[in-house]
Amino acid sequence: MKIYTRSGDEGQTSLIYGRRVGKDSLRVTAYGTVDEANSTIGVAVAHISSDPQFADVVRFSERVQRDLFDVGRDLATPEDKRDGFYINQADVDLLERMIDTLDAETPPLKQFVLPGGHPAAAAFHLARTVVRRAERCIVALEKQDTVQPMIRKYLNRLSDLLFIMARVVNTRTAVAEPGVDFHAAKPNPFTE
Repeated sequence: MKIYTRSGDEGQTSLIYGRRVGKDSLRVTAYGTVDEANSTIGVAVAHISSDPQFADVVRFSERVQRDLFDVGRDLATPEDKRDGFYINQADVDLLERMIDTLDAETPPLKQFVLPGGHPAAAAFHLARTVVRRAERCIVALEKQDTVQPMIRKYLNRLSDLLFIMARVVNTRTAVAEPGVDFHAAKPNPFTE
């Protein structure tokens, strides 16, 4: 099987079952953004995959990455070709259990968290923002087309999980979690 097909050279791509749409369609933008989020989670995992203290985070991340393929399949399957959905309430419930499990070990929030700290934490924060963008794409798509109703809920919960994963990485590695106190004076980078 060849990697290149040349079928997209004119700015169109195929949904599952072969229906051609523009690469700039909201549906393609939505599942492309989900794919971007999936790749960004992969970057985060690459930073911690060999560290045994993160075996649970890696395992949770790998499940999420498989789920994101299902989100993409739900988005890329034309409505008249669907015989069911791949993402369901049980997947959302599982995300909530992951959040609760990991959040139990993070210190209480006392300020707004700035993305950063350990490289994996920064990558999980980046993945979180890409998931939020995917969620906005889904909301826009819903205004013109039918979207699997559980996807928006799943992505909303996933962004929460990625936030907690970033915090857990910083906590377990004892890397200071960057934060901002809106009541404190802004630091001067030339004097501090």
